Amino acid sequence: MKHDYTTCKNCEKDYDKEFQFCPHCGQKANDELTLGVLFYNTISNYFSFDARFFKSYIPLMFKPGYLPKRFIEGKRLLYLHPAQMYLFISVVFFFLFSFIARESTQEFDKALKNGFDKVKVAKDSIQSNLTLDSIQTEKILKPLKENNIVTGVDGYKDLDSILKNNQDKPIVNANFDFNEQKIDSLIAIGAPDAEIYKAMGLNDDAGAFKRKLFSQVLKFYKQKNGGSILQAFYDSIPIAMFILLPIFALLLKLFYYNKGRFSHHLVFTFYFFSFLFMVFSILILANFIFKLSAGTIVLIMLSTFFYLLFAVKRFYGQGYFLSFIKSSVISFLFLSFVTPLAALIIGLTAFLFY
Repeated sequence: MKHDYTTCKNCEKDYDKEFQFCPHCGQKANDELTLGVLFYNTISNYFSFDARFFKSYIPLMFKPGYLPKRFIEGKRLLYLHPAQMYLFISVVFFFLFSFIARESTQEFDKALKNGFDKVKVAKDSIQSNLTLDSIQTEKILKPLKENNIVTGVDGYKDLDSILKNNQDKPIVNANFDFNEQKIDSLIAIGAPDAEIYKAMGLNDDAGAFKRKLFSQVLKFYKQKNGGSILQAFYDSIPIAMFILLPIFALLLKLFYYNKGRFSHHLVFTFYFFSFLFMVFSILILANFIFKLSAGTIVLIMLSTFFYLLFAVKRFYGQGYFLSFIKSSVISFLFLSFVTPLAALIIGLTAFLFY
């Protein structure tokens, strides 16, 4: 029997023309590129937004620990892969979070600008009230001279010189440790940054870190713009999560040392953080619509701890008491030490490199 063969456009191998899919690579034989095919393939390939996502969503939200347990048992294709689940939900979360981040940076910039303006007005007012003109100087010196408290021409001249020389010096510096008027003057004439750093108090023998710090302070002072730092902090959060995920898995490994390999704990972590990001996404959407109260948000956030409790109970197979103790300690260590340290590193990085 004669067979007609065709060549696959993807792997360029021959196969029977009657086949609907290439037996070598699996591509559809007559896969015409329509808009539907284009967008479906994009979403399906990169986000796995197919039946497995919907099949995985209900267990993820309402059956704590079910998905990682099934994945470890070998059901790898029935439900969405943990890393794919995390990536897809985190993309949705950070997309929604970007609206909050943009609004908060704008408000921060506005508040910061108002703060600078108020400080400048206050300093100008204080300086003008404390500056002595020649008449006021003479009034102070006259009774001192008449009562022979200041004797001799030299003594009179010395005191007069002290009072007059200090009229041009800022008496109150309420904002920075350097003379802002001098810095503003140098910026206005386009002085080199090195000269401005010296006026700010940077020593010639300062190290690289200190010079970088002065550079960022000057940039911040020029722009009066803290929103860029805040935005850099927000932009660093997704990267920080890739550091926090293995740390959380490591904590699980320490408390459940004999309960599988590190990769098993990482699977649990991926699904758990997928649940957290899904809850946060729902909170953001609900807050846009209903403006949730602080008490409601606190209760929802508290429920995530009980989710963790039931998840470790099901996944690791220990009793409620041990599961409660271990999940409590893990949560405390992660929230009290790991997360603040990560936030500090992110904040410092954002300030130094924004």
